[in-house]
Amino acid sequence: MGEVTRIFVVAGEASGDKLGQAVMRGVKSLRGQVLFAGVGGPLMEAEGLNSLFPMSELSVMGLSEVLPKYRSLVRRKDETVAAVLDFQPDILLTIDSPDFCKRVAQQVRSANRATRIVHYVAPSVWAWRPKRAEKLAKFTDKVLTLLPFEPDLMRSAGMEAEFVGHPVVSEIRPTEADISTFRQAHGLGSAALLLLLPGSRQGEVKRLSQRFGSAAQAILKVQPSMRAVVVVADAADEFLSANTQLFPPDTLFLRPSGEDEKRAAFAASEVALAASGTVSLELAAAETPMVIGYDMACLSRVIMGRMLLIDTVTLVNLVSETRAVPEYIGRNCTSENLARAVLDVLSEPDAQTAAMHVTMERLGAGGEAPGVRAAKALLAD
Repeated sequence: MGEVTRIFVVAGEASGDKLGQAVMRGVKSLRGQVLFAGVGGPLMEAEGLNSLFPMSELSVMGLSEVLPKYRSLVRRKDETVAAVLDFQPDILLTIDSPDFCKRVAQQVRSANRATRIVHYVAPSVWAWRPKRAEKLAKFTDKVLTLLPFEPDLMRSAGMEAEFVGHPVVSEIRPTEADISTFRQAHGLGSAALLLLLPGSRQGEVKRLSQRFGSAAQAILKVQPSMRAVVVVADAADEFLSANTQLFPPDTLFLRPSGEDEKRAAFAASEVALAASGTVSLELAAAETPMVIGYDMACLSRVIMGRMLLIDTVTLVNLVSETRAVPEYIGRNCTSENLARAVLDVLSEPDAQTAAMHVTMERLGAGGEAPGVRAAKALLAD
């Protein structure tokens, strides 16, 4: 038997859980003897991880959400650091969740410099706070990036860096039969679908639901044959269940049974109104035209507004180097703006197609699976 590779993985939100699952599978395909420990969600647990505590406790964003949970987050950070040091991993892999992961990695590096520290998902230094890369380099050996333009930025700050592709490009696209099955299962018939994606975190869903719901009401007045579908994230289920009145009366609240059903919903929809984030890439993979809306708590909005270095936060726009996807951020994220933009997209549904195709190509479509690429980069000396 060969030597066992010990990897401690820390992921703090749903997107990180997905990345963690893929890289764990990749590592297991490359190394027969590997032992994982750490913090993750249901997808990573399905690969054999026994999470130190529920990952959902870390899924907070923005000052107004973090401050009330500050003591709990500090306690979980201390528990995680202690677990890493006790496990004595060959590699500490932190995935996204930069604030929490940074504090864990800093303390681990201070206590044990022998542990190789790899961070998966580069900080968005191209968007704001560019000096974060230099700070990350003080306690991180290597960064695995999802976007092709990020490695040069990381290397210039003093770290190893490798573009490993984005996992969205390796997801299986639903067939026409899958889409038909989805429609039949939810009694949707042949109705044109307006997909509403108000986010995966409870805070953002609370902020966006009324605006998305009001926009949907306005859209359906103009397009009465359409049916609204809200994709309900686990963290937002309680809020959305108690606030169905924010949305049109006949709205389907979809709690996907798995990623396959979620992808079928994306592919079945004529247009999507979505919160900013990775979901724009999932919609691009499904070739579903979209409008992006996002807002934060007032203090966070003011701070971010002053620090942003770019004129778009939508990943499809950034990767394709276009501004094909309309977005409304902060004060501009009003139901009126969102409704008007969705109706404009419906009038010209192919306007985003070229940008979507370029995005998928640049993210690694047709190449080796990103999870395997990430695993190879992680295990490389």
